[in-house]
Amino acid sequence: MYDDHYGLSGRPFALTPDPKFWFDTATHRKAMAYLGYGLSQGEGFVVVTGDPGAGKTTLMGHLLGQIDEERLNVIKIVSTQVQAEDLLLMVGTGLDLDLLGQPKAAMLAAIEKGLHGVARTGRRTLLVVDEAQALPLESLEELRMLSNFQAGGFPLLQIFLLGQPEFRATLSDPRLEQLRQRVIAMHHLSGMEADEVEPYLIHRLSIVGWRGKPRFTNDAVAAMYRWSGGSPRRLNQLAGRVLLYGAIERIDTFGGPELEAVIADLDHDTPLSAAPLSAGPRSGPAPVAPPEPVAQPASASAPAVKDAEPRPEAAGAGDNAALARRIADLETQLRGQDEALRRVLTLLVDWVESDGAKRPDISALRNTAA
Repeated sequence: MYDDHYGLSGRPFALTPDPKFWFDTATHRKAMAYLGYGLSQGEGFVVVTGDPGAGKTTLMGHLLGQIDEERLNVIKIVSTQVQAEDLLLMVGTGLDLDLLGQPKAAMLAAIEKGLHGVARTGRRTLLVVDEAQALPLESLEELRMLSNFQAGGFPLLQIFLLGQPEFRATLSDPRLEQLRQRVIAMHHLSGMEADEVEPYLIHRLSIVGWRGKPRFTNDAVAAMYRWSGGSPRRLNQLAGRVLLYGAIERIDTFGGPELEAVIADLDHDTPLSAAPLSAGPRSGPAPVAPPEPVAQPASASAPAVKDAEPRPEAAGAGDNAALARRIADLETQLRGQDEALRRVLTLLVDWVESDGAKRPDISALRNTAA
């Protein structure tokens, strides 16, 4: 609808990852440098983490769009709690092997032979695993074993792991010590900076034929940054709703008031996914996102639940509703405490990885923990 109103040839803010909309933010540029370094080494693991919507899949799509397929054989896997033997089946499929029904030893032998076959054609094999935080420890250990396959002292397989922030905590498990020793580079995708938001919007609009309409004032851009925290997907979510609102209301220039109206509407529709308008960007590694879906927190305007238990003789529909609200409140508090603990764990992992050079700042977590 809005693409016709603004004369655009497509949807500039679709939520589906699309490498053609790649935008080179500072954090993505650094991630590309690490991935490029990893490819030049031709061995080990490269780990990229980031919150949902940070651009991990788009990043990898951009990288793979630039590689020479005659020199690199790429196997891509999206992890959904894949068990070790199923993971071997998926790797085998990427090598055009039929391993179904074979014992594990036979699968490993066939995979090694398949990797040798690829190497004889003058190509290396790269395995890309997305959503790696969902992999069980046994599957991660199986990946480490696959990385041991060599020919003439040269590795036959290199592995890139993409995951959400909690994957960093997974890697700290003592049972994965040998895998950690094979990680040659690791980067966390943070949100884009405030001065990158406007160029990002213009870049995506220009790809679909933007000619100066719509326009965003400085106040509007600032509001978009505050609400999104610099997350590409959240920016796309908000910008898409803004353009829809503009097409309905016949608006070509968006300022602070228009953004506040759209944000209020969006927060009402998806209260838990929306950041407060006054919220600023997060500093340091992104906190661990809570599991989805999450129950809606109790409204601040909802009537308070009395502490006294309902009397048996007075129990009825009203008491049942009050009890349900109380349970919901308790569940919300527990989720908040769990999220705070996850964030503290993430900060501590980063502190340990920096050899204690920088003391973790947990001041932002005090209100959450309380």
